[in-house]
Amino acid sequence: MKNRIFILSLILMLFLTWSCTIPDGIDDDLSFLDSIGSAAHDGIFTITRDNSGLVTIKPVGEGITYSKVSFGHGSSNPVTLKAGLSASHNYPEGNYTVTVNYFDLAGKETVKTYPLQMTYVAPENVSATWNFEGTTMVLTAKADYANGFQVLWGDGGANEVPVNMEGTLGGTFSVAPHTYSPGVYTLTVIALSGGAAKTTVTYPIIVFAPFSLPITYESPIQNYNIGGTFGDVSVGQVANPFPGGINTSATVRKYTKAVNAPGWGGTWTPLSLPNGVPINIDDGSKILVHIYSTEIGKAVNVELEQGSNGVANQILKVANTKANEWEELVFDFGALGIPAGTTFKQLVFRYNDVANGEGEVIYLDNISQSN
Repeated sequence: MKNRIFILSLILMLFLTWSCTIPDGIDDDLSFLDSIGSAAHDGIFTITRDNSGLVTIKPVGEGITYSKVSFGHGSSNPVTLKAGLSASHNYPEGNYTVTVNYFDLAGKETVKTYPLQMTYVAPENVSATWNFEGTTMVLTAKADYANGFQVLWGDGGANEVPVNMEGTLGGTFSVAPHTYSPGVYTLTVIALSGGAAKTTVTYPIIVFAPFSLPITYESPIQNYNIGGTFGDVSVGQVANPFPGGINTSATVRKYTKAVNAPGWGGTWTPLSLPNGVPINIDDGSKILVHIYSTEIGKAVNVELEQGSNGVANQILKVANTKANEWEELVFDFGALGIPAGTTFKQLVFRYNDVANGEGEVIYLDNISQSN
């Protein structure tokens, strides 16, 4: 009897437990979700204004569970995003339509389209850097927001075609070296945005001929400042202050030996290829120099240095004999026994090397080679 009562009690408890698993007023009917939706849809665009074309798209809206973004450029496959996330895409310059499909908790879909205009900005702070190896230019360029560069060398005439430079956005661009003929040119560097905008900068370019005799100080394509000075001597090209007599040229070289400048001071000019042409003694054993001085008797040194085949430096001194007028001095190296075919890679001038400077000023011009 007791066993029967226990079994009935267990059945009653199981029945009560089953009845309590579904609270009053709640059942498995999910039809109420049909009334849930989303609203206030929007697509927030963040456009990077550095000409990379990068756009970040963040779909927003009330009640969104996820969305799908179609960029309107490139791949046709939309990107699926959970609520609150964003997607990025790089656009070329142009007009696009971005499509966002919004999905709510019930799975309902809302489709919105958004116009996107991508406009690239003109590059800023354009700078070009170059150096010459002889008459060959090595060029690099950079600019803010530059997606590319082109160059017009300036020696191709009216139909010259721009040459593309290689590089990456925000970096330095380079191009294969370019060889000029000696002359004066306008170099044009064009910074490209990647779209329609561009920035063009021009630079005057002097392509020097290799330095060689004769030296007239008149040629626009001769680098008369190649080399330098030593011992507190200064030089520079000036308008001829005393035109007349044997020298009516427009430009001469002013040579100043400062007070107390050491006697060994002077100037040096390298004549090594490709920037200079060595002096070949076979082309003439005499060096001719026009000089203007206010006093008589102080010698000018002409020195031929760095001789080929081990030939020592050759030095001649000649004093002027006229004051306050142009005079031609002749430096005859023929009597020094220089072997035929000898070349010299450096030309040196000194003035009155037996004493320290007194603030002397002389003028030099028309340096030539003769037999």
